[in-house]
Amino acid sequence: MAFFKRQPSPWLREMAAIFGAVLVMCMPATTARANTDNDVALTTATASTPLTVGQLPTPGFCPSDLDVAIDAIVNRPQFATANWGISVKPLSDETVLYNHDSEAFLVPASNIKLLTTAAAVQIITERSPRALPAFREQLEVINRHSNNARADALLRTIGGQHAVRAALSSLGVNPDSYRQADGSGLSRSNLAKPSTFVTLLKAMHEADASRIFYNSLPISGVNGTLEHRFKGTSVQGKVHAKTGTLNGVRALSGYLETADYGTVIFSIVVNQPGQSGRVLLQAIDEMVLHIGRVEPCR
Repeated sequence: MAFFKRQPSPWLREMAAIFGAVLVMCMPATTARANTDNDVALTTATASTPLTVGQLPTPGFCPSDLDVAIDAIVNRPQFATANWGISVKPLSDETVLYNHDSEAFLVPASNIKLLTTAAAVQIITERSPRALPAFREQLEVINRHSNNARADALLRTIGGQHAVRAALSSLGVNPDSYRQADGSGLSRSNLAKPSTFVTLLKAMHEADASRIFYNSLPISGVNGTLEHRFKGTSVQGKVHAKTGTLNGVRALSGYLETADYGTVIFSIVVNQPGQSGRVLLQAIDEMVLHIGRVEPCR
Protein backbone atom coordinates (compact mmCIF):
# COMPACT_ATOMS: atom_id res chain seq x y z
CA MET A 1 0.00 0.00 0.00
CA ALA A 2 2.96 2.34 0.60
CA PHE A 3 3.69 2.23 -3.11
CA PHE A 4 0.27 3.59 -3.98
CA LYS A 5 0.71 6.44 -1.48
CA ARG A 6 4.09 7.44 -2.89
CA GLN A 7 3.03 7.31 -6.53
CA PRO A 8 -0.72 8.02 -6.80
CA SER A 9 -1.12 7.81 -10.60
CA PRO A 10 -4.66 8.27 -11.98
CA TRP A 11 -4.54 4.81 -13.59
CA LEU A 12 -3.71 3.09 -10.29
CA ARG A 13 -6.34 5.12 -8.43
CA GLU A 14 -8.91 3.99 -11.01
CA MET A 15 -7.84 0.36 -10.62
CA ALA A 16 -8.05 0.56 -6.83
CA ALA A 17 -11.47 2.18 -6.99
CA ILE A 18 -12.92 -0.43 -9.33
CA PHE A 19 -11.45 -3.35 -7.42
CA GLY A 20 -12.77 -1.83 -4.21
CA ALA A 21 -16.23 -1.53 -5.70
CA VAL A 22 -16.16 -5.11 -6.87
CA LEU A 23 -15.08 -6.30 -3.43
CA VAL A 24 -18.06 -4.52 -1.90
CA MET A 25 -20.44 -6.02 -4.48
CA CYS A 26 -19.19 -9.58 -4.14
CA MET A 27 -20.76 -11.97 -1.68
CA PRO A 28 -18.86 -13.28 1.36
CA ALA A 29 -16.66 -16.32 0.82
CA THR A 30 -19.44 -18.69 1.84
CA THR A 31 -21.76 -17.49 -0.94
CA ALA A 32 -19.37 -16.12 -3.55
CA ARG A 33 -19.53 -19.29 -5.61
CA ALA A 34 -22.96 -18.28 -6.88
CA ASN A 35 -21.00 -15.59 -8.75
CA THR A 36 -18.86 -18.10 -10.66
CA ASP A 37 -19.47 -20.12 -13.80
CA ASN A 38 -20.59 -23.10 -11.66
CA ASP A 39 -17.38 -25.05 -12.21
CA VAL A 40 -17.17 -26.10 -8.56
CA ALA A 41 -20.70 -27.48 -8.26
CA LEU A 42 -20.49 -29.34 -11.55
CA THR A 43 -17.07 -30.85 -11.01
CA THR A 44 -18.05 -32.10 -7.58
CA ALA A 45 -20.29 -34.63 -9.32
CA THR A 46 -17.27 -36.43 -10.74
CA ALA A 47 -15.91 -37.12 -7.28
CA SER A 48 -18.37 -39.99 -6.89
CA THR A 49 -16.76 -41.85 -9.79
CA PRO A 50 -13.10 -40.80 -9.73
CA LEU A 51 -10.79 -41.93 -12.47
CA THR A 52 -7.95 -44.10 -11.25
CA VAL A 53 -4.50 -44.93 -12.50
CA GLY A 54 -5.63 -48.51 -13.05
CA GLN A 55 -7.89 -47.35 -15.87
CA LEU A 56 -4.90 -46.15 -17.87
CA PRO A 57 -2.50 -47.99 -20.19
CA THR A 58 0.50 -49.87 -18.84
CA PRO A 59 4.00 -48.28 -18.87
CA GLY A 60 5.41 -47.67 -22.32
CA PHE A 61 2.63 -45.27 -23.30
CA CYS A 62 4.04 -43.55 -26.42
CA PRO A 63 2.77 -40.44 -28.26
CA SER A 64 1.25 -42.76 -30.85
CA ASP A 65 -0.67 -44.46 -28.04
CA LEU A 66 -1.85 -41.04 -26.89
CA ASP A 67 -3.28 -40.42 -30.36
CA VAL A 68 -5.19 -43.68 -30.24
CA ALA A 69 -6.45 -43.14 -26.68
CA ILE A 70 -7.74 -39.59 -27.17
CA ASP A 71 -9.14 -40.34 -30.62
CA ALA A 72 -11.11 -43.20 -29.07
CA ILE A 73 -12.69 -40.77 -26.60
CA VAL A 74 -13.46 -38.12 -29.22
CA ASN A 75 -15.05 -40.76 -31.47
CA ARG A 76 -17.39 -42.25 -28.87
CA PRO A 77 -21.01 -42.41 -30.09
CA GLN A 78 -22.20 -39.96 -27.44
CA PHE A 79 -19.91 -37.32 -28.96
CA ALA A 80 -21.17 -37.71 -32.53
CA THR A 81 -22.50 -34.14 -32.49
CA ALA A 82 -19.67 -32.66 -30.42
CA ASN A 83 -17.07 -30.19 -31.64
CA TRP A 84 -13.72 -30.89 -29.98
CA GLY A 85 -10.61 -28.74 -30.15
CA ILE A 86 -7.47 -30.14 -28.51
CA SER A 87 -3.82 -29.12 -28.50
CA VAL A 88 -1.05 -30.74 -26.44
CA LYS A 89 2.61 -29.69 -26.59
CA PRO A 90 5.66 -29.91 -24.33
CA LEU A 91 6.73 -26.54 -22.95
CA SER A 92 10.34 -27.17 -23.97
CA ASP A 93 9.85 -27.42 -27.74
CA GLU A 94 7.34 -27.35 -30.59
CA THR A 95 6.70 -31.10 -30.63
CA VAL A 96 3.01 -31.85 -31.12
CA LEU A 97 1.98 -34.58 -28.71
CA TYR A 98 -1.64 -34.46 -29.81
CA ASN A 99 -3.79 -32.29 -32.03
CA HIS A 100 -7.45 -32.38 -32.95
CA ASP A 101 -8.97 -29.35 -34.67
CA SER A 102 -6.87 -27.01 -32.53
CA GLU A 103 -7.49 -24.18 -35.03
CA ALA A 104 -11.27 -24.38 -34.68
CA PHE A 105 -13.11 -21.42 -33.17
CA LEU A 106 -15.07 -22.70 -30.17
CA VAL A 107 -16.96 -21.18 -27.25
CA PRO A 108 -14.36 -21.45 -24.44
CA ALA A 109 -16.48 -20.35 -21.46
CA SER A 110 -14.26 -19.26 -18.56
CA ASN A 111 -11.04 -20.01 -20.42
CA ILE A 112 -11.52 -16.44 -21.68
CA LYS A 113 -10.37 -15.39 -18.21
CA LEU A 114 -6.88 -16.54 -19.22
CA LEU A 115 -6.82 -13.80 -21.87
CA THR A 116 -8.13 -11.19 -19.44
CA THR A 117 -5.74 -11.98 -16.60
CA ALA A 118 -2.68 -12.52 -18.79
CA ALA A 119 -3.24 -9.13 -20.41
CA ALA A 120 -3.69 -7.50 -17.00
CA VAL A 121 -0.44 -9.02 -15.73
CA GLN A 122 1.40 -7.71 -18.78
CA ILE A 123 -0.08 -4.22 -18.47
CA ILE A 124 0.64 -3.93 -14.75
CA THR A 125 4.17 -5.29 -15.24
CA GLU A 126 4.85 -2.56 -17.81
CA ARG A 127 3.17 0.33 -16.01
CA SER A 128 3.62 -0.36 -12.30
CA PRO A 129 5.56 -3.58 -11.58
CA ARG A 130 5.59 -2.93 -7.83
CA ALA A 131 1.79 -3.22 -7.86
CA LEU A 132 1.95 -6.89 -8.89
CA PRO A 133 2.10 -8.38 -5.36
CA ALA A 134 -1.10 -6.54 -4.43
CA PHE A 135 -2.70 -7.88 -7.61
CA ARG A 136 -2.07 -11.52 -6.65
CA GLU A 137 -5.32 -11.89 -4.69
CA GLN A 138 -7.34 -10.57 -7.63
CA LEU A 139 -5.76 -13.11 -9.97
CA GLU A 140 -6.52 -15.98 -7.62
CA VAL A 141 -10.16 -14.96 -7.23
CA ILE A 142 -10.58 -14.70 -11.00
CA ASN A 143 -8.58 -17.72 -12.17
CA ARG A 144 -8.65 -20.13 -9.25
CA HIS A 145 -12.24 -19.49 -8.17
CA SER A 146 -13.56 -18.26 -11.53
CA ASN A 147 -15.29 -15.12 -10.24
CA ASN A 148 -17.13 -13.57 -13.16
CA ALA A 149 -17.85 -10.13 -11.69
CA ARG A 150 -14.19 -9.57 -10.89
CA ALA A 151 -13.12 -10.72 -14.36
CA ASP A 152 -15.51 -8.35 -16.11
CA ALA A 153 -14.44 -5.48 -13.82
CA LEU A 154 -10.79 -6.23 -14.54
CA LEU A 155 -11.38 -6.04 -18.28
CA ARG A 156 -12.93 -2.59 -17.89
CA THR A 157 -10.08 -1.48 -15.63
CA ILE A 158 -7.30 -2.33 -18.04
CA GLY A 159 -8.99 -0.68 -21.00
CA GLY A 160 -11.26 -3.29 -22.55
CA GLN A 161 -10.77 -5.66 -25.43
CA HIS A 162 -8.48 -3.28 -27.31
CA ALA A 163 -6.04 -3.28 -24.40
CA VAL A 164 -6.15 -7.08 -24.22
CA ARG A 165 -5.39 -7.41 -27.92
CA ALA A 166 -2.43 -5.05 -27.66
CA ALA A 167 -1.00 -6.72 -24.56
CA LEU A 168 -1.37 -10.25 -25.90
CA SER A 169 0.01 -9.32 -29.31
CA SER A 170 3.25 -8.42 -27.54
CA LEU A 171 3.31 -12.02 -26.30
CA GLY A 172 2.92 -13.41 -29.80
CA VAL A 173 -0.79 -14.20 -29.55
CA ASN A 174 -2.51 -13.53 -32.87
CA PRO A 175 -5.41 -11.11 -32.25
CA ASP A 176 -7.35 -12.81 -35.04
CA SER A 177 -7.23 -16.15 -33.20
CA TYR A 178 -9.88 -15.17 -30.65
CA ARG A 179 -12.94 -12.96 -30.29
CA GLN A 180 -13.48 -11.57 -26.83
CA ALA A 181 -16.92 -10.30 -25.84
CA ASP A 182 -16.37 -9.97 -22.08
CA GLY A 183 -13.77 -10.56 -19.39
CA SER A 184 -15.41 -13.57 -17.76
CA GLY A 185 -16.44 -15.93 -20.54
CA LEU A 186 -20.15 -15.85 -19.74
CA SER A 187 -21.02 -14.58 -23.21
CA ARG A 188 -21.42 -17.19 -25.91
CA SER A 189 -20.09 -14.60 -28.34
CA ASN A 190 -16.62 -15.36 -27.01
CA LEU A 191 -14.70 -17.58 -29.41
CA ALA A 192 -11.14 -18.87 -29.32
CA LYS A 193 -8.93 -21.58 -30.76
CA PRO A 194 -7.34 -24.15 -28.43
CA SER A 195 -4.05 -23.33 -30.14
CA THR A 196 -4.47 -19.74 -28.93
CA PHE A 197 -4.55 -20.83 -25.31
CA VAL A 198 -1.47 -23.03 -25.79
CA THR A 199 0.42 -20.10 -27.36
CA LEU A 200 -0.67 -17.82 -24.53
CA LEU A 201 0.24 -20.30 -21.79
CA LYS A 202 3.70 -20.85 -23.25
CA ALA A 203 4.30 -17.10 -23.54
CA MET A 204 3.14 -16.48 -19.97
CA HIS A 205 5.46 -19.20 -18.69
CA GLU A 206 8.35 -17.23 -20.18
CA ALA A 207 7.10 -13.80 -19.08
CA ASP A 208 8.63 -11.78 -16.24
CA ALA A 209 5.56 -12.30 -14.05
CA SER A 210 5.16 -15.98 -14.92
CA ARG A 211 5.07 -17.20 -11.32
CA ILE A 212 2.19 -14.98 -10.18
CA PHE A 213 0.12 -16.07 -13.20
CA TYR A 214 0.94 -19.77 -12.81
CA ASN A 215 0.17 -19.74 -9.08
CA SER A 216 -3.25 -18.17 -9.67
CA LEU A 217 -4.53 -21.25 -11.52
CA PRO A 218 -6.53 -24.04 -9.84
CA ILE A 219 -4.51 -27.12 -8.86
CA SER A 220 -5.86 -30.61 -9.52
CA GLY A 221 -7.32 -32.22 -6.42
CA VAL A 222 -6.10 -29.34 -4.25
CA ASN A 223 -7.97 -26.06 -4.65
CA GLY A 224 -10.27 -23.82 -6.64
CA THR A 225 -12.45 -25.23 -9.40
CA LEU A 226 -10.18 -28.30 -9.65
CA GLU A 227 -10.41 -29.19 -5.96
CA HIS A 228 -12.73 -32.14 -6.58
CA ARG A 229 -11.16 -33.38 -9.81
CA PHE A 230 -8.27 -35.84 -10.21
CA LYS A 231 -8.18 -36.75 -6.51
CA GLY A 232 -6.37 -40.04 -5.94
CA THR A 233 -5.00 -40.13 -9.49
CA SER A 234 -1.48 -39.93 -10.88
CA VAL A 235 -1.97 -36.25 -11.78
CA GLN A 236 -3.25 -34.99 -8.43
CA GLY A 237 -1.36 -31.79 -7.65
CA LYS A 238 0.29 -31.78 -11.08
CA VAL A 239 -2.29 -29.90 -13.14
CA HIS A 240 -2.46 -26.10 -13.00
CA ALA A 241 -5.30 -25.20 -15.35
CA LYS A 242 -8.30 -22.96 -15.93
CA THR A 243 -11.68 -24.61 -16.12
CA GLY A 244 -14.57 -23.48 -18.30
CA THR A 245 -18.28 -24.23 -17.90
CA LEU A 246 -21.44 -23.25 -19.74
CA ASN A 247 -24.38 -25.42 -20.77
CA GLY A 248 -23.03 -27.69 -23.49
CA VAL A 249 -19.51 -26.31 -23.06
CA ARG A 250 -16.55 -27.61 -21.08
CA ALA A 251 -12.94 -26.51 -21.30
CA LEU A 252 -9.66 -27.06 -19.51
CA SER A 253 -6.43 -25.28 -20.46
CA GLY A 254 -3.20 -25.16 -18.54
CA TYR A 255 -0.02 -26.92 -17.49
CA LEU A 256 0.63 -30.55 -16.57
CA GLU A 257 3.83 -31.72 -14.91
CA THR A 258 4.93 -35.06 -16.38
CA ALA A 259 7.80 -37.39 -15.53
CA ASP A 260 9.25 -37.65 -19.03
CA TYR A 261 8.24 -34.53 -20.94
CA GLY A 262 8.51 -32.05 -18.10
CA THR A 263 5.82 -29.39 -18.26
CA VAL A 264 3.20 -30.05 -20.93
CA ILE A 265 0.83 -27.32 -22.11
CA PHE A 266 -2.64 -28.36 -23.16
CA SER A 267 -6.01 -26.95 -24.12
CA ILE A 268 -9.14 -29.07 -24.40
CA VAL A 269 -12.40 -27.40 -25.43
CA VAL A 270 -15.64 -29.16 -26.32
CA ASN A 271 -18.96 -27.70 -27.48
CA GLN A 272 -21.96 -30.03 -27.56
CA PRO A 273 -25.36 -28.48 -26.83
CA GLY A 274 -27.64 -30.87 -24.98
CA GLN A 275 -24.91 -33.16 -23.72
CA SER A 276 -24.56 -33.87 -20.01
CA GLY A 277 -21.89 -31.72 -18.42
CA ARG A 278 -20.76 -34.68 -16.38
CA VAL A 279 -20.18 -36.76 -19.52
CA LEU A 280 -18.11 -33.98 -21.09
CA LEU A 281 -16.13 -33.46 -17.90
CA GLN A 282 -15.40 -37.16 -17.50
CA ALA A 283 -14.07 -37.33 -21.05
CA ILE A 284 -11.77 -34.35 -20.53
CA ASP A 285 -10.42 -35.83 -17.31
CA GLU A 286 -9.70 -39.13 -19.04
CA MET A 287 -7.74 -37.26 -21.69
CA VAL A 288 -5.67 -35.43 -19.09
CA LEU A 289 -4.84 -38.69 -17.34
CA HIS A 290 -3.66 -40.13 -20.65
CA ILE A 291 -1.52 -37.05 -21.29
CA GLY A 292 0.06 -37.47 -17.86
CA ARG A 293 1.29 -40.95 -18.77
CA VAL A 294 2.82 -40.27 -22.19
CA GLU A 295 6.57 -40.85 -22.53
CA PRO A 296 9.15 -40.65 -25.33
CA CYS A 297 9.48 -43.94 -27.19
CA ARG A 298 12.07 -45.08 -29.73
